[in-house]
Amino acid sequence: MQNLRLHRLFRGAAFACACAAVPLASYAQTMNPGTGTPPAMKVQGNARFACGGIGSDESDAMRAAMKDHPLALLFARADGAYLANVDVTIKSAGGDTALAMRASGPVCLVDLPAGRYTVEAATEGMVKTHTVTVGRGSQTADFRF
Repeated sequence: MQNLRLHRLFRGAAFACACAAVPLASYAQTMNPGTGTPPAMKVQGNARFACGGIGSDESDAMRAAMKDHPLALLFARADGAYLANVDVTIKSAGGDTALAMRASGPVCLVDLPAGRYTVEAATEGMVKTHTVTVGRGSQTADFRF
């Protein structure tokens, strides 16, 4: 009788643990952990972009993919600490907005048509600007706040 009670107790505990793990597994799958791949590209007009780099696996994947995109954006504080939630506006030489987004991570991969662009990044009350030319290999705009 004692063994039957213990068996039921362990079986109930195992079921409870399995049920508790399902939401965590589902959340982990949306975050791409340990996959070594950057987040999926998003589309806005003629631009495509992906931002990420939170966590070592994703950061390594984003940095490795920088060479495959015409423009990469990096965001950090002056002391080198990475930044996320940076407001970014990219304007063409004619002044049209090519891309406006909030960078959800310290690294953004951006695909734009060839041309000259002004990239403006704003965070914590500070604004930084870089001018880049897309179409001649990979370009990196490094923003330090």
